[in-house]
Amino acid sequence: MTFDPLTSDFYGFENALAPHELDALSRLRGFMESEIAPIADRYWERAEFPHQIIRPLLDTGVASWTWPETRDTEYSAVFRGFASLEMSRVDASISTFIGVQEGLAMGAIGECGSPEQRADWLPRMARGEIIGAFGLTEPLSGSDSARGLRTTATRDGDEWVLSGSKRWIGNATFSDITVIWAKDSEDGQVIGFIVPTDADGYTATAIGNKISLRMVQNADITLNDVRVGDHLRLTRARSFADTARVLRLTRAGVAWSSVGVAIGAYEAALAYATERVQFGKPIAAHQLIQDLLARCLGNITASIALCVRVSQMLDDGVQRDEHSALAKSFCTSRMRETVAWAREIMGGNGIVLDYGAARHFADAEALYSYEGTREMNALIVGRAVTGHAAFV
Repeated sequence: MTFDPLTSDFYGFENALAPHELDALSRLRGFMESEIAPIADRYWERAEFPHQIIRPLLDTGVASWTWPETRDTEYSAVFRGFASLEMSRVDASISTFIGVQEGLAMGAIGECGSPEQRADWLPRMARGEIIGAFGLTEPLSGSDSARGLRTTATRDGDEWVLSGSKRWIGNATFSDITVIWAKDSEDGQVIGFIVPTDADGYTATAIGNKISLRMVQNADITLNDVRVGDHLRLTRARSFADTARVLRLTRAGVAWSSVGVAIGAYEAALAYATERVQFGKPIAAHQLIQDLLARCLGNITASIALCVRVSQMLDDGVQRDEHSALAKSFCTSRMRETVAWAREIMGGNGIVLDYGAARHFADAEALYSYEGTREMNALIVGRAVTGHAAFV
């Protein structure tokens, strides 16, 4: 299969991928451009998720490349990052759906589950037979999840009783399972459970009126004495440090997705600038427009370089929390600048969906905040470089 590099990958970082990875990336790109791009604005505007694309999307292998139980050969973390970029370049809501399904839900089971749990759940989730969600954030606990979780888990014989609430949980209006993180009422440690969403006492209510990632079906979850068997407790989740292992993987994925959002907006602005005529020539021929395009491309190129390196560190087994935190903080900040410049290039046309930048401009706000705000990630980096924790 012939691979056509992205012109927005100005330094050609994709060239470092293995041939089988380039083939997989081509298949994913083709699917996103043929199946998602034509419908993305319509579903985004209606705040609906296109459920009909789930199985075809997963047939590209996008949820199968990480775990030995699901992959057919080795795929690098750099390749998986480029896959997140490709999805977000077309639509960040689809990338977020996969980030929840494969990165967070499957990631929690892959990192914290027993071999039996991994073998049972991961293949079915990779095929789309089971849709997952990830329940960590709570109405009163976001950045302080390590200490501030209020959801409790109480042992009762061979069962656990879960009580509490969660907020902003992606996929949760239609997931089959949700990985719920709760404090053990006995010792206060954070532990995880695979919770079937049809369990008695489990309720998910859609969150509406969003201005960002409108296709993503976020929900408030209420756990009213939900009983789950001990066989659904993630056996290798013994403290928040284990939860953090999952977040370390997905935080770098959000950095990659933010580059994709920036590229999507930049490519739309570049196409617009070559067609829009003002003062007798395409606006792409004006100095100020070229300056903005160059600034966009500089942000994109620097961010790709950072993402490639942090993913190489993951492959080498040396990535730490502060590495993924710096990538997420830097790349989402540069994304925010880039989508604003891309919208600026389009003038008033930049605020409507018709011209390609508005959806990316709006979606950037969610990526900027979730998986750790810029400020919290800065403090993780600051603790690493100074040796002093400045958290409240």
